[in-house]
Amino acid sequence: MKQANESLSPCIDAFLAMVAVEQGLARNTVDAYARDLAKFSAFLISRGVAEWRQVDGLLIRSFVRSLRAGGLNPRSTARHMVTVRRLLHFLRTENIIEESKLPEIVLSPGPRKLPQTLSGDDIRKLLRQPDAAQPLGARDQAMLEILYAAGLRVSELVRLETRQINFDGNYLTIKGKGAKVRAVPFGKWAREGLLAYLKQGRAKLLKGRRSSFVFTNRSGNPLTRQGFWKVIRRYALLAGIEKRVTPHTLRHSFATHLLEGGADLRSVQSMLGHADIATTQIYTHVDGARLKKVHREHHPRERAAARRPARE
Repeated sequence: MKQANESLSPCIDAFLAMVAVEQGLARNTVDAYARDLAKFSAFLISRGVAEWRQVDGLLIRSFVRSLRAGGLNPRSTARHMVTVRRLLHFLRTENIIEESKLPEIVLSPGPRKLPQTLSGDDIRKLLRQPDAAQPLGARDQAMLEILYAAGLRVSELVRLETRQINFDGNYLTIKGKGAKVRAVPFGKWAREGLLAYLKQGRAKLLKGRRSSFVFTNRSGNPLTRQGFWKVIRRYALLAGIEKRVTPHTLRHSFATHLLEGGADLRSVQSMLGHADIATTQIYTHVDGARLKKVHREHHPRERAAARRPARE
């Protein structure tokens, strides 16, 4: 009899190939599916399951209980079940199982955390930290400026290629999640930082080597996501910013500051590359003082009250 993992793994591999090639899901999403299904497969193996036809509702409920017992939060548990549901649907369409065995399990993802953002002052402090006179400093300056100016995902930033930059129109052509292409504008400061780096710092880092990637390390290879996480964290500490700062913090700040400045939600959705506007709506959080100010300045009764002389 075949070992359970030898029987289960080929179907998982086929599913991952399908979502990557046919559906064009982003590498990060496919990797997340792979991690979830590796955990599911390991659970099934521990229960002596040798083939997918043996999977039933009781096993899946037991898997959910094991996730909870392991301390997994409600949102991550719900994500695992979405992954399992997609896999079982794929197995059914491939006639590997007769019907979906997923039981009706209602999982609450729990309260959604508001994204952490930086204030305008903190952004300015952060952007002042790199020493643009040095090749690495010029690179870091350009990366921070572009990240805040365009709200890119860190994976989009570190994999940015020179052909994606249009200096005539000051915009980037970004291929994001689901292989969807979007044009994202960038402003004066990002343009200046990027041009300064491309004209001087990048050539010194490449040392005669060729690369299609904009941002490279000393070896001429593209900077990794983990590498840039360390870079931004170091500059945040130098700037005296106490809160935890990640590349996503600048993406959150980009969206929040645009909306607070009066940008419409659809435009911000387009620039962020969100497929669903509901994902963008989380950035509409604003503090109570600002809401009161907007209400006072724009509500007809409040405007009239402001013009009315005080009672004696």
